[in-house]
Amino acid sequence: MLSKKKILIADDEKDIVEFLQYTFENVGFEVVACKDGIQALKQAKLHHPDIILLDIMMPNLEGTSVCEQLRKMDEFKNTPIVFLTARTSEETEVNAFEIGADDFIAKPIKPKALVSRIRKLMMSKNGKHEMLVDHRLTQINDAEINHETYTLYYKGNPIELARKEFQLVDMLASKPGKVFTRKQIFDKIWGQNLAMGDRTIDVHVRKIRVKTSDDFIKTVKGVGFKIEA
Repeated sequence: MLSKKKILIADDEKDIVEFLQYTFENVGFEVVACKDGIQALKQAKLHHPDIILLDIMMPNLEGTSVCEQLRKMDEFKNTPIVFLTARTSEETEVNAFEIGADDFIAKPIKPKALVSRIRKLMMSKNGKHEMLVDHRLTQINDAEINHETYTLYYKGNPIELARKEFQLVDMLASKPGKVFTRKQIFDKIWGQNLAMGDRTIDVHVRKIRVKTSDDFIKTVKGVGFKIEA
């Protein structure tokens, strides 16, 4: 089982930090929260986060200075750094990228869009798709399955699934890349002794694709279905 991805969040506004902490913990991240730039530097060195989210305007040390100092350290040369700021001028944005930021996100915060951009940034920096797993959550590329609440988020959006639809997604996501045969799916979800029509699985897969995307679940002709890693 893989560990949670760790995000460091630095902002001097307490309400924003608490909101971001709740947002990212709710989708399976481990959060390190900081209230100023100096604390952000210390916590980054201590925890080595997988991604860093910085406000620009912070007391003691601004986010731009934090970014510049981190980029001088070998262990943070490739760590994704994102600025989250109320400063939206072109000059501020250009400067952010020049000192080593990977993304620049303007306030006010749109939580679903923010989570989606953070995930895509992490995938692009790693050069591959991500699969994150913890005791209650599985994240594969744009999909996130919460095993405790029986919910699916796709590209940051909550997807309403019927019970059998969720069980089907959960089964395919349990082994990304593996092709599950129709018989395996029937036996697991509907039970070996239950007679079902030949198109039952196809109907459920079609409904899931309508709610997510056409390529979320792959069909392997003559064999079964899979979700790519």
